[in-house]
Amino acid sequence: MARKQGSHSDITGPKVREAALRLIARHGYAAVSMRQLAAEVGVQAGALYNYTPDKQTLLYDLMRDHLVDVIENFDKADPRSDAQSRLRAFVSFHIRYHLPRADAVFVAYMELRNLEPENFAAIEKLRRAYEDRLEAILRQGEAEGAFAMKDARITTRAIIGMLTGFFTWYRQEGRLPLEEVEAIYWDLVGKAVAR
Repeated sequence: MARKQGSHSDITGPKVREAALRLIARHGYAAVSMRQLAAEVGVQAGALYNYTPDKQTLLYDLMRDHLVDVIENFDKADPRSDAQSRLRAFVSFHIRYHLPRADAVFVAYMELRNLEPENFAAIEKLRRAYEDRLEAILRQGEAEGAFAMKDARITTRAIIGMLTGFFTWYRQEGRLPLEEVEAIYWDLVGKAVAR
């Protein structure tokens, strides 16, 4: 079969990743076949192996790239000032950065169980690196006398869990604009660590 016009790697490669992200978020990793992914992209199943060695690597790459991007972008957004300002920036960043990436968020947090052990360890290390940034802010707040909590690690995970849960229910056409919902979340986070 002749190569499809316009199907070179800089066009088809991103299409494979976008389709994989969409399909895995909708159906789950285990339910998505390489044949189904190929049909979604409009290529022969064998052609997918020009873009990824296998489905496991594709899942790992999607998760890794999302987490690396999150960390890099948060590091740019972090005001590196007092803990209160940094925590507020973290809440805003987490909500606003992830909102247009709901499929990537879902895959990065819900498909861990499908990673092979080596890949799981690498993704967990990246997730921990992101969590470490929030934990450092919370510990800074304790040192400044601005925050009080029984356990910074558990508080970190609780805050990230709450913020990430936002994407399961929020709709832009809902009754409250994003700014108001973000302010409510900031209030909840602020109260969770208030002295």
